[in-house]
Amino acid sequence: MTSGSRLAMLASRLPGWRRWANKKDWTGARNFALSLILLGVALILAFHGAAAFDTGHKQLGIFYHSLALTLAFYVAVKFVPGMARSTRLGWLVYQVDYKLTREGIVYLTTVFVIVIAALNTGNNLLFIMLASLLAGILISGLVSRLVLTGIQLDFLLPDHIFAQQPVLASVKLENQKQSLPSFSLYVASDGKPNGHGILPQTVYFPYVGRGRSVAQQVELIFPRRGRYTQTAFRVSSKFPFGFLLKTRTVPTATDIVVYPPVQPTEEFYEILPLISGEMESFHRGRGHDLYSIRDYQPTDSARAVDWKASAKTLQIKVREFTREDERRVELVLDPCLPPAATDTTWEERFERAVTLCACLAWHFYEINSQMKFRTLDYETALAPAGEIIYDVLYRLAFVEAARGPQGELLRLLPPDPNTFKIILTAQPRGSIPTNLWATAYIVFIQSL
Repeated sequence: MTSGSRLAMLASRLPGWRRWANKKDWTGARNFALSLILLGVALILAFHGAAAFDTGHKQLGIFYHSLALTLAFYVAVKFVPGMARSTRLGWLVYQVDYKLTREGIVYLTTVFVIVIAALNTGNNLLFIMLASLLAGILISGLVSRLVLTGIQLDFLLPDHIFAQQPVLASVKLENQKQSLPSFSLYVASDGKPNGHGILPQTVYFPYVGRGRSVAQQVELIFPRRGRYTQTAFRVSSKFPFGFLLKTRTVPTATDIVVYPPVQPTEEFYEILPLISGEMESFHRGRGHDLYSIRDYQPTDSARAVDWKASAKTLQIKVREFTREDERRVELVLDPCLPPAATDTTWEERFERAVTLCACLAWHFYEINSQMKFRTLDYETALAPAGEIIYDVLYRLAFVEAARGPQGELLRLLPPDPNTFKIILTAQPRGSIPTNLWATAYIVFIQSL
C-alpha cells in the first residue's frame, strides 16, 4: 500500500473519529489532567521549599510551601467534587454478606496453628508461610467481591402461568464488567413470598464472560393461585478458594399472577356429563343442519361418526354441522358463603369451586363456545371464549370468598332464554329462584 493510499484511508476514517470524539464528554478527563498537572507543580514547589529550609532560606521555604498548599487546596475544592460526582462507585456501596465455609474454618485453623508455631520458634520460614496464607485470605476476599461486581439479573416467565402445572422460567445473569469475567455464581430467592420461594432450588452459573449474559432454564411449580411477588434475588459465590461464601442482594421486581389450575379434576369429570346433557336439552330444536361429510381424523369424537356413510364407502366418515348449534354459556360464580361458614372446610370447598369454574371456562374455550362470565363485582360480555378466557382466569386468580348477603347475585341475573347458565353457589337448594332451574345447571359448593 502506497503512502498516498494510506493517507486517503486515514482521511476517510477521520470524520468517523471526529463524530465519536464529539459524542464523548471530555470534562472529567480534562479536569483529571489539570489536577495531575497542578498537583505535580505543587509537589515540585514542596521539594523546592524543603531544599530552601535545608540551605537556611526559611522565608523562601515558607513561600514555596504556602504556594504548594494553595495549589493543593485549589485542586481539592475545584476539581475533586466534580470528579467524585461523575465517578461510578456503586460497586463499593452495595452490601455483601459473608459466611465462613467449612473449608474456611479448616484454613483459619491451619493459620492459627502456624501463628502459634511461628511465635514459639521464631522460624523465618514459618513467618513467610504465615504471610502467604494471610495473603491468600486477602486475595480471596478481593477476588470474590470483584466476581459479584457488575452483575444484573433478569427473571423471565411465560405470559400465562397455571397453578400446579410446571412452567419453564429463565434466570438470566448479565456481567456488565467490560474487563473481568465472573465465575461460580449461585442464584437463589431472597425471602419467601406467599410462603413459597419462587426459585425452589439454587441455580448455578459456572462462568459469565465480560460484557456477556448467560441464561439458565429452571422448572417451577406454583402450588396455589394468586399473586407472587419477588423483590430481590441473592447472588452468591465462593470463588476463588471457597473460604468465604459472599452473598449480594440484587433487586429485581418480579410480579407473577398465577391462574387456577385447568387440568380436569374429579369434580369436573363428574359434572361435565350432566352439564352436557342439560345443554343438549336446552339447545334442542335450535337446528343442527348438516354441513358436510368428511374423512375421520384422530381428533374427531366417535359421536360424530356417520355409520351409514362409513358402511357405503368402507372408510370411517364423520359429519360436520353448521354453526347454528353454537353453544352460548354463562358461567356464574357466587362467592358469598353462609355466615356460619368459618372453618377451613369451607375454604377448601371454595377453592375447589374456583378450580372447577376455571376448568369449565377452559373446556368451553377449547370447544370454541360463546361464553360469558359473571361474579359479584365483575362481568364480561358474551363473546367467543378465546377472546375473554384470560380475563376470566385473571379474575379467578384473585377472587375471594365473601360473607355478604346471600342470593343477591342470583336475584340480579337477567333472564336470557338463549343462554345456558352454569351457576356455582353456596346457597341452600330451597333458596334458588325458580326461573333459573329451567335455564341453568346449578353446582352447590357445599357438595364439592
